[in-house]
Amino acid sequence: MSNKAPIDGYVDPAIPNPNAEVDAPIIIYGYTPHIALSALALALFALLLVCHGYRLYTTRLYAFSILLMFTTICEIIGYAFRLRSSPPPTGDPYNVINFVVQYFFIVCAPVFLSAGIYTTLTSLIGALSGGWGADALKLSPLGLAKRTILAIFITSDVIATIMQVAGAALIGSSESNRKSPNAGNNILLAGLAFQVFSFLVFLHLLFLFLRNSRNIMLSVNTGEAGRGNMMRMYTFGLVTSSLLVYMRTCFRLAETAQGVMGYASSHEAFFGALEFAPIVLAIATLGWWHPGRLVGTNGRLSEGAILR
Repeated sequence: MSNKAPIDGYVDPAIPNPNAEVDAPIIIYGYTPHIALSALALALFALLLVCHGYRLYTTRLYAFSILLMFTTICEIIGYAFRLRSSPPPTGDPYNVINFVVQYFFIVCAPVFLSAGIYTTLTSLIGALSGGWGADALKLSPLGLAKRTILAIFITSDVIATIMQVAGAALIGSSESNRKSPNAGNNILLAGLAFQVFSFLVFLHLLFLFLRNSRNIMLSVNTGEAGRGNMMRMYTFGLVTSSLLVYMRTCFRLAETAQGVMGYASSHEAFFGALEFAPIVLAIATLGWWHPGRLVGTNGRLSEGAILR
């Protein structure tokens, strides 16, 4: 008995399938991607790339700025391939390669963004405690060292991303061969569930840090004029961007839990509002309230060396 399933998925009646070797019998997205969203994404991420390049030049906060620039570069590549999935003559929405490549880069991009957020937390701890000594360990959530925080969460993100990319690739292969995509979707779901859990743990540590540092945040105004406000806005940017990334990850989990052709995954409006928009806003937030303005070469605090 053949294990091939009948064609079950979205086919755009206005766009004939070219039936090339790289084309699936259906549009795996569940809809035909619009040119406008991809074009807007390319323009905004290019602008944010320039913004973070400028911040790198002015603050010399190398690790953070390079991570955010890598984020925008991955997004640009991802949306360029998504643009190639738009209706003809611009693209071919049935093309499996375009689907897998855009998924790979759009999924991988937040890994660099998250790493930037993790380094931002460690920079703030170091800045408030005058370096990563005994005082920093008292201020750090659960007394975790800088390297421990970075190692735990960056490793978790890498594992989760590998699982998601493997699942998406298997879905694309299964749809091309008219096989059930359930195995690939289950792998994708497991990767996303793990990522949601690990980032929730990070948010818990972040709010423990905010509790531990509350008195310092309130008293820092006794120093240099405006330094306290800058530090609080810097922290606000960190919390806001973290919540935006978490919202995006929760959406991806809910979308995948519905299945390959579920309601959320088959409506581009959800993708635009809960994947594209949160990442743009998170990167823009960290561009405006850039940690380098506080701890960089020309920042308000002197502990900028911890990220350089």
